[in-house]
Amino acid sequence: MSNTAPDPRGTAARPLRIAVIGSGPAGVYAADLLTKSAPVSSGELTLSIDLFDRYPAPYGLIRYGVAPDHPRIKGIVNALHKVLDRGDIRFFGNVDYGTDLALADLQRHYDAVIFATGAIKDADLNIPGVELEGSFGAADFVSWYDGHPDVPREWPLDAKEIAVIGNGNVALDVARVLSKHADELLVTEIPDNVYRILKESPVTDVHVFGRRGPAQVKFTPLELRELSHSHDVDIVLYPEDFEFDEASDREIQSNNQVKTMVSTLTNWIAEQPEDLSELTASRRLHLHFLQSPVEIVDSPETPGKVAGIRFERQELDGTGNVRGTGEFTDYPVQAVYRAIGYFGSSLPDLEFDHRRGVVPNDGGRVLGADGAFVPGVYTTGWIKRGPVGLIGHTKGDALETIGHLLEAREELPVADEPAEDSVTELLASRGVEFTTWEGWIALDAHEKALGSAAAPAVTHKGEVARERVKVVSREEMVEISNGAAIPS
Repeated sequence: MSNTAPDPRGTAARPLRIAVIGSGPAGVYAADLLTKSAPVSSGELTLSIDLFDRYPAPYGLIRYGVAPDHPRIKGIVNALHKVLDRGDIRFFGNVDYGTDLALADLQRHYDAVIFATGAIKDADLNIPGVELEGSFGAADFVSWYDGHPDVPREWPLDAKEIAVIGNGNVALDVARVLSKHADELLVTEIPDNVYRILKESPVTDVHVFGRRGPAQVKFTPLELRELSHSHDVDIVLYPEDFEFDEASDREIQSNNQVKTMVSTLTNWIAEQPEDLSELTASRRLHLHFLQSPVEIVDSPETPGKVAGIRFERQELDGTGNVRGTGEFTDYPVQAVYRAIGYFGSSLPDLEFDHRRGVVPNDGGRVLGADGAFVPGVYTTGWIKRGPVGLIGHTKGDALETIGHLLEAREELPVADEPAEDSVTELLASRGVEFTTWEGWIALDAHEKALGSAAAPAVTHKGEVARERVKVVSREEMVEISNGAAIPS
């Protein structure tokens, strides 16, 4: 189609062609909300949407960034599955933007492009000793235990005492996986290599450190309560950490979520024996508050390796923020996990805000170096607003972005080659072994079959059948997936 020809886009003869890059919740919600938008529902507009992902399987951070025993993961996956299983959104996996497809390729085949690539790197923690052996980013560890196809299969779990820095959901996920007995995870989709290494872990104590107080934590009641479900793991709290200022009291009274979490924590500490030697579990999960990391240290016995971590005691300043007290405490640990947040990665051919880790945008409309809108290019999710918020925020992001896209649909650039098969032909010509939704159904069935064939998990509740075993190798994922038909 020529850019000077009459524009029949949005009709039955020529649907508006949209590419979404990233098949996590942000990308799937954007595609789903487009199909349910008023212009489409009324018949005024027709769409053709292709969803691309660099991994052979869909779901993004839901598959590769959430602990396998997370209580909400199944519900989220089921919701995303229903959207993609309808058949009105095509899925192309194992396609890496910037390698297999460039922005110019997408603009040639689509009228609009939405980037929903999320954030997968760890935010930096700028303290001395962060480079020591045994100092890890939580995002890397999460990728490992979730069977990410592009990370090593091994992980050095040789520490008896571990520090986790952060007070968000990821910090609790990491701490729970580190402290939980591996057999308890066999009822999840945990890969076999991950189970084997966790099973051999000598860990006895995992310490979670937050910079502010119990009323300022960033995790949610569901994740907090999940800590108490781990068998043979005692939760340890410290009375001196439970100080509340005026801002904390106001937050507790006005925010039901904060009230619930503070109530849970104070109940736990009230039930805790004064003499901690009376705790009987073989592992302990310590929750510390009002501690700010100062330095990760080694020792003469282990030069170059983590031997401890130093914190400065904090105090609340009346506003809910904290200030240092000048009191320092050293904790002997042999590993440190930094769970202070994710950070976005730059995308080829797009501007990038290296301070915030996002693609510069105005309400989801991508901005160029000159500050003007890049025609037909949009963004949503964490790469749009930064890695904060929950699933509900992701839906709000998508609504804002697609609203701007639909408002501008008459002015969008016109794709030169909008035929649906032109993209598959391009990928095939470049030797890209892309996967499809039909391929995911095949891989999904294969993983469930692996679970059915595995020996039952023996937990403290008895024998439990394994639901599935996650395939880790990218090559194996592609091979299993590509037993299915290629979309046309």
